[in-house]
Amino acid sequence: MKNMLVFLFAFSLYAQGQVLNNDLSSLAAIRQGVSSRRVSSWDRTGGGDDFIRIANGENKVIFDVKGAGVIDHIWITMAPDPSVLCRNDVIIRMYWDGASYPSVVSPIGPFFGQGWNEAYNYNSLPLSASPVEGRGLVCYFNMPFAQGARIEIEDQAGRNIDHFYYYIDYTALEKLPANTGRFHAWYNRQLMGADRVQGENEWGILGKPGANLSGKDNYVIADIKGKGQFVGVNYYIHSPTPVWYGEGNDMIFIDGATEPTLRGTGTEDYFNTAWCPKTAFSNPYYGYPRVNNDIGWLGRTHLYRFHINDPLFFNKDFKFTIEHGHNNVLTLDLASVAYWYLSEATPVPAIPDKEGRKLKPFINIGDIHRWRDAWRKSKGNDPALWGN
Repeated sequence: MKNMLVFLFAFSLYAQGQVLNNDLSSLAAIRQGVSSRRVSSWDRTGGGDDFIRIANGENKVIFDVKGAGVIDHIWITMAPDPSVLCRNDVIIRMYWDGASYPSVVSPIGPFFGQGWNEAYNYNSLPLSASPVEGRGLVCYFNMPFAQGARIEIEDQAGRNIDHFYYYIDYTALEKLPANTGRFHAWYNRQLMGADRVQGENEWGILGKPGANLSGKDNYVIADIKGKGQFVGVNYYIHSPTPVWYGEGNDMIFIDGATEPTLRGTGTEDYFNTAWCPKTAFSNPYYGYPRVNNDIGWLGRTHLYRFHINDPLFFNKDFKFTIEHGHNNVLTLDLASVAYWYLSEATPVPAIPDKEGRKLKPFINIGDIHRWRDAWRKSKGNDPALWGN
């Protein structure tokens, strides 16, 4: 009976001709009252300069459409390359229904799955970064609007964007169906410090580990007010230690809960992997497109998970947190972009400023050797000191 009701509900929406469904099963359906549209950087003179330029400090509107519709495809590429133009300092903002506040705010690299101003290929169902070297930035998240939409790009990089190419494809509708959510995305970045008492006591290396039941001092991936569903996260970890970074559990609070509603068992477990992986892997819904290749787990790792078949629903509020190491004992440079839908467009929190987005340097062989030298001196500099 339940399946039949679901089918009838879906069929009734389908028959209205106003609902988009990108499933292969729906491609044969002929819809009424819809029309495909595109805004792009094509050369208005008919020449071959199919890009725009964005000056340092400029905030450029690249999409400004009135009426109802659904953005269903975005493609962007830009030059110069990341070695010259920092993708962490090019900001994308999206506004729905004439709002004065953005519901999407993120550096453009992390939004599309490129962490730390690096360029690498990335492949998931809603987002990807395509060759060459991940410089084709693609989004397939549906972004509905009832009374217009605006997308802006701000250049905070300290130099001009010489070439900015883009397609933004959308479907114009006569009217947006009721109960259609608005897309939101938010970037967070924070240097999470080690526990002052325990130190970096992961895996009990320095003694008996402590406990964390409340989620206090966890890293915050999203803190949302309203009714909707959480649909995914790109998560970027830079570790200054070779100890495994992923004992941190996800703890999710739903609808006013004071204790975690959903409790996880480890970072890699939430991201659908296991046993401290260091292997690049891509699935439509989850993966590790960039893994550290240093000593142990020293260095940078990018993880993602999208809740496409298993969205996380909430009616009043939703807070997604995760430990930085078990019981928050590790110093980790963490950044994330969270994605969700709400019943209406709302503002997202401010993101860290340029200084707050500044990249941490890699720990290198010289750093490790200097640490060893300091340790030897603290032990009397005996020529036979080994290190354990």
